[in-house]
Amino acid sequence: MNRREWLTRSGAAAAYAVLAGCQSAPSLLQRGEHNLVRLHLNENPYGPSPAARKAMAEAFDEGHLYTGVPHNELRKLIAEQEGIPADHIVLGSGSGEILNVAGLVYGMNGGEILAPHPTFEQLQQYATAMGATIHRVPLNDRMDHDMEEMSRRISAKTTLVYLCNPNNPTGVLIDGSLLRAFCEEASGRTMVYVDEAYHEFVDSPTHRSMIELVRQGRNIIVSRTASKIHALAGLRIGFGIAKPEIIRTLSRHMTGSVNVVGLRGALASYRDTEYQSISKQRTRRGKETLYALLERMGRRFLRSEGNFAFFHTGRPIEEFRSAMQKEGVLVARPFPPFNDWCRVSIGTEEGMDRFASALQIVFNS
Repeated sequence: MNRREWLTRSGAAAAYAVLAGCQSAPSLLQRGEHNLVRLHLNENPYGPSPAARKAMAEAFDEGHLYTGVPHNELRKLIAEQEGIPADHIVLGSGSGEILNVAGLVYGMNGGEILAPHPTFEQLQQYATAMGATIHRVPLNDRMDHDMEEMSRRISAKTTLVYLCNPNNPTGVLIDGSLLRAFCEEASGRTMVYVDEAYHEFVDSPTHRSMIELVRQGRNIIVSRTASKIHALAGLRIGFGIAKPEIIRTLSRHMTGSVNVVGLRGALASYRDTEYQSISKQRTRRGKETLYALLERMGRRFLRSEGNFAFFHTGRPIEEFRSAMQKEGVLVARPFPPFNDWCRVSIGTEEGMDRFASALQIVFNS
């Protein structure tokens, strides 16, 4: 499949005209690890919006100032967009800092963390470093969260339940009504952390953000990031939403600091809903084209609500990763116990063209 075919099949010519000005292909293909196509970290290959780029360039004029003003402006903007007071929000150096701090706070002093498996592991890794015990609940046969088993496994010793929705690496979304019922019940017994890093990519009408339960004062933390739809991964902007007493606890343990360039970029990007829609549209159409490719190859895959897909390779993932890298494409790390499955990020048309070519070579070898 050549680049023009990918672009035509994705039906994204209009969006490409806007995004082409962001020089997305060079950022994906010509920088970093020896000209490899970066499809391993769920980065947004189109880069920040033009408005965010302009705001970040202008932010250097504030480089000599501390970040109180833009910090408060971003909290206020998020509060307005999410319909919550600003004292329900803590900003972090990416949502990773929120995850780390939650792992510290709820993992120390013999904490016990309950999480699905596999899922995103950053909170659990930090909690483990604090001496916590991690209890993992396997995904069900559909590679979906086993919510009944998750509920059954909550005990008096459980200090936090972690959920990533949509899940990483599978991209599977928990039905909104099911998730709400679980969170309502579980938050009466322990803290519930819902990682919504891929929230903005979701198309399913059943999706519900658990910020609605934060508004009710429940024991729930929701985190979001500017790294994905907003393409600010290198600028490190994220936030947590919870009731004020939880926010104060998290804030006391924050170890990083957000920077003025990232803050100004995020402010512009969060206001630029048109660019977010274009990026989401391109990702959606890229996924559909990828699904068609995998279907032609007879490969099993999961339909994802994130900016990535999870598919069956039929061979050990480390072997598959190595073979793909030899063809110039980076794909994600192993996610045990699915050791013959691969997570691949949705890249630019050129990047996915190179992925398709590499995939055909590897599967035919």
